[in-house]
Parts: sequence; structure tokens; C-alpha cells
Amino acid sequence: MTEAYTKAGVNIDSASRAAELIARHVRSTLRPEVLGGFGFFGGLFEFKGYRQPVLVSSVDGVGTKLKIASALDRHDTIGIDIVNHCVNDILTGGAEPLFFLDYIAMGKLVPERVGAVVGGLARACREVGCALIGGETAEMPGLYAGEDYDLAGFIIGVVEKDGIIQGKTIAAGDSIIGLPSSGLHTNGYSLVRKVFGETRQALAVYCPELGKTLGEELLTPHRCYYNQLKPLLPLIKGMAHITGGGLIDNVPRVLPGGITAGFDGRSWPVPPIFHLIQERGKVAQDEMYRVFNMGIGMVLFCSTGNAGQITRALPEAKVIGEVVKQEEKKRVVIRQG
Repeated sequence: MTEAYTKAGVNIDSASRAAELIARHVRSTLRPEVLGGFGFFGGLFEFKGYRQPVLVSSVDGVGTKLKIASALDRHDTIGIDIVNHCVNDILTGGAEPLFFLDYIAMGKLVPERVGAVVGGLARACREVGCALIGGETAEMPGLYAGEDYDLAGFIIGVVEKDGIIQGKTIAAGDSIIGLPSSGLHTNGYSLVRKVFGETRQALAVYCPELGKTLGEELLTPHRCYYNQLKPLLPLIKGMAHITGGGLIDNVPRVLPGGITAGFDGRSWPVPPIFHLIQERGKVAQDEMYRVFNMGIGMVLFCSTGNAGQITRALPEAKVIGEVVKQEEKKRVVIRQG
């Protein structure tokens, strides 16, 4: 009955198989607030337990890190990347993740590949208590070549109105704390692919400075900071998730006017992967800090009196700078020497 559609490039039987694989993963993430089961036309989430709830939302993609996953035929970490990225984004406002939706589009639907992607989504959702409440899997031959695919994620979280963190009270004299990244996270992969290539052979090269193959390093999942930071939110004035644009473009998003974030670039170790990219690609230092996170995945702003409590609670966290009165037009200054 679907012969004509199959000849056109869309396999309904594969879609049904993919749905079966997805269902198991979705059910493992559901919270008590989720009403109904997998497969309805819309996800139902009963909202309760808050005095003055403010919803916080975000949407993002994984970018061309997908090309690395496809080259290595490893798709179980990509879902982790997008969930953790989105959770971190709404965490900067102090929000608890409630539910997540995904969109997967591809040239040819491979059920096992979809199952691996959604397995990663579900794993990351379970780790932060977020329900994977729905999604869409679209087979679109002609728009995507062969087995190419794209992945986008959508998250809804909540925060009490009096608990919103926006950085409005950040002031000169406040401490800047950095939490380490797990590598590139999900940004800068277009440049990385140009520097190293994206063939299976290139990615299989063992790099002594990394202690692993290049491909293994590049597929390291984006780190999530929610569980670590949740109990410390009352001590934090502002947060910046360091994604595309690095420290230079992301930190100003949380700074009020009249101040500059002054970083001591010697205060944290820059992971070897970034040195490797810079050396192989002959990338200028300024551009590295504009494209990559350079080893800092989340930046916290707090009073100097709270800095010690935060760093004691988070052994990996380090004070990496101080807020100062604005220097000329610069909102971020990174001193290396």
C-alpha cells in the first residue's frame, strides 16, 4: 500500500520501527506531571507546585558536530549534547528543566540510528529529571543527502519569579568563577573539520596529547551543570553558558552596564584539544577565544563573600577573574601575562 511513497524515498515501515524504538526511551523519562502516554498529538504536562511560576524556554541544535558522528557512525552521544546544551541555557536564568522535545530530520530514515540518538536524549533527560515529552522524526529525501540528518531540541523550564537570575545585581568587585568544560561541547566544529578533516581515517588518528583518538575527543558530550549548581543558585548573581562566541560574546549577555568582566587567562588550564586546533590550524589567539570555550563551560558571578562557599562545594570550580568598572568600550578583558 505504500509502494509509491517508498519509491519516492519515504519508508513508512521504517518510521513505524523507529517509533517503537523511541517509545521505550521516552517512557523512561516521564515525570508524574506528564499526562497520557507516548504517541498522542501533543504532550500534556500538568503544571503545579509553584507560587509565581515563570516559564523559561530555549531551542538549539548540535551544529556540524553531527558530521563527526556520521563519519564515525556513532550516534549515542549527540542526543546528550543537545539536551545538556539546552538545560545549561535555561539554568542561567535559575530554571528547573520540566520537559524536552526533539526534531530529527534526515534523508533516509534508519530506525537504529534514530533509536541511538533518542537513547542519548533520554539518558540526559533522566539525569536532570526532565521529561522527554515529544518529538518529530522526518524523512525528507531531496532536502537531506543520503543518510545526512539534523537534530534540534526544545526545552521548557520553570523558575519562581523571585528566584530569576539575570545578572542585574552584578557589580564591580564581584568574583568570577569558572566551571571547566568537557572539551569543545557543541561549538566550533566547522573550523575543526576544516583543520583536521572529517573522514573516518582522519578521526581515527591517536593523539598522544589527548590520550585518545581525535574522533573520541571530538564526540565527548557537552557537559551539564544543572545538578551541581542547583543547590548553589541563591549564592549566584549571574551565569553565562559559554557556547558559540566564547567568553567574548557570551559573558556580556549577562552583564549590566558600566562594568567589565576581567579574566586572568592563566588561572585555568586550557585543554590540549584547543592547543592542537590552534597549532594545526594556525588560528590566532583572539579568534580562539571568540570561537571556542577554551576550557570554561559556565561562568558564575557572585559576591566575594560567597566565592569561597561555591568553590568549596565545587572542587573543579576556580575563581578566574573579577568584575571591574568598564574599561573603555570593552565588556570582556582576558589577560594572558
